[in-house]
Amino acid sequence: MAFKENILKKIKINKTAKQVIHSIGPPDSGRKIDKAAMRQLLEMSPYTYSKNRDLDLYLEDIASEKKKILVLDNDLAIYHTHVEDVALRKSPTVKEMISIRNAIKILSDSDVVISKKEASVKTIQKECIEKLDLSYNESDLDDIITDGTASLAREYTDGVIECLDIFAEILGYDAPPKAFKIGHHKIVGALAYRESGEVVLGPIIIYSIIHNLLSLIDQQIGSFDKGKIELMHQVAAGKEKATAEGAKVFQHLKQTALKLSH
Repeated sequence: MAFKENILKKIKINKTAKQVIHSIGPPDSGRKIDKAAMRQLLEMSPYTYSKNRDLDLYLEDIASEKKKILVLDNDLAIYHTHVEDVALRKSPTVKEMISIRNAIKILSDSDVVISKKEASVKTIQKECIEKLDLSYNESDLDDIITDGTASLAREYTDGVIECLDIFAEILGYDAPPKAFKIGHHKIVGALAYRESGEVVLGPIIIYSIIHNLLSLIDQQIGSFDKGKIELMHQVAAGKEKATAEGAKVFQHLKQTALKLSH
């Protein structure tokens, strides 16, 4: 089940990267980045940890001396140089600072810095995902559906949600904005935006965490359409017929994913 493992890892990578980016404050805000989350992201990356002086460094896994080096501090700068140069610029000794040439390097690192903060997180995120084989076939999807269907039958909420998360990742579905949210329900679907500012959601997958009801609405609903949003609430409550219900929703998602792969 290599595909399932890889797609779940991609979901984890994206979630962790989002957590780090969310922790980055504006300049001079004094906010500290979430180092624990950034470490988790880097552990999934093709970078190797190295301690130099008081610096936590993550080195690109290539043989050459000059390589990409991320410094795990509040700037999250990625350098393209060698380790000794980073150590000089970020943690110089008194002896090193006496040199005018070194002082120039210490005061300005623009010649070797590739990116900082959010841009650096996105670089690491991209490189983590590039390591993964995310190709799939019908058998891979059948394995995921088997697990999801069994979870639904056993009322194992985490298993159902995991299955929905996987298909949402494959199909590019997202959690909706506030207008579409329903308490104690997991909702995902295809999002689109109109020039008027209206958000359109659909197809829509609705899972009642409390009642273990899984439904599909195979149409688009606009955030300004109060009537259709009410219909969505009625479907979620089991009071109106959905396009598909229960395990049939997984089969619908599988067919949509297979069309996408061709």
